Amino acid sequence: MEVENKQILLRGFIKGNPKESDMELKVGKINLKVPQGSSSSGAVLVKNLYLSCDPYMRGRMRDFHGSYIPPFLPGSVIEGFGVSKVVDSDNANFKAGDIVAGITGWEEYSLIQKTEQLRKIQSDDIPLSYHVGLLGMPGFTAYAGFYEVCSPKKGEYVFISAASGAVGQLVGQLAKLHGCYVVGSAGSSQKVDLLKNRFGFDEAFNYKEESDLDAVLKRCFPQGIDIYFDNVGGEMLDAVLLNMRVHGRIAVCGMVSQQSISSSEGLRNAFMLIPRRIKMQGFLQSDYLHLFPRFLEHTIDNYKKGKIVYIEDMNEGLENAPAAFVGLFSGKNVGKQVVRVAQD
Repeated sequence: MEVENKQILLRGFIKGNPKESDMELKVGKINLKVPQGSSSSGAVLVKNLYLSCDPYMRGRMRDFHGSYIPPFLPGSVIEGFGVSKVVDSDNANFKAGDIVAGITGWEEYSLIQKTEQLRKIQSDDIPLSYHVGLLGMPGFTAYAGFYEVCSPKKGEYVFISAASGAVGQLVGQLAKLHGCYVVGSAGSSQKVDLLKNRFGFDEAFNYKEESDLDAVLKRCFPQGIDIYFDNVGGEMLDAVLLNMRVHGRIAVCGMVSQQSISSSEGLRNAFMLIPRRIKMQGFLQSDYLHLFPRFLEHTIDNYKKGKIVYIEDMNEGLENAPAAFVGLFSGKNVGKQVVRVAQD
């Protein structure tokens, strides 16, 4: 059976902050049967339920091939993490009705040929959308980055930027569970309130209201910072370097402040790496996939016990996906940005 298939396409490579006009909605057609021979190992055709909006996708909207993931092709369907329901399959590992999480297209229906990156979701009492957030790539990024890169110790002082976002909100809660003192920065009073009153941070501040980042960090951390989980880079990273303790660790998870500027900013305070013996490490969650089962067990257990909470910002309808994605770069979202394409 052939049906209409709404799709979000990238018009062309972009510069600066993404705009809704950089993407377009197109209505195509798709047959709800997997074509014969579409994949040697078997393919699946899925109905997409939830799509994830993630800052890393901005890097795929430019003509740069030196990254860990290739750019989108202009005129092609944007892709990202999603939760989907299998409609048809010629892969022995999946059958119609299965719920899966993995890379899919920004469209109503997708033919997925790289099925090795899909995982089946077992039915439980956790919202399906959490599998692109708390139990998906952002959640695992927080888990791997905090435990494997930061090597935390009980009682240490932890600072997290973009702390109310998809990754930061979980890093803070993991740090509190580990017995650390935790401070986060965010871009609105509403988000600061969330950090302190929903996520259990010890302190938080609105970086947009602070003219001197070094001063506010000294106020929050009079004894210095042991661990900095960096999601933004730029001026914040520079100020943190002045406030790190000896043998401090910096996990470089993202640099959203540098994503859309034409010329990236250099670090003025990198010299502090030497006298403070600071370890600063970039990482990808994909380096630690062997830990994913342990992550799921740990996170689900703490969520069900009420020790972890998670906030989503849900947009309804595929046609609103471009606006939801663009909003990431102005801080419009509160929590993990998700688009619901269809009902569960």
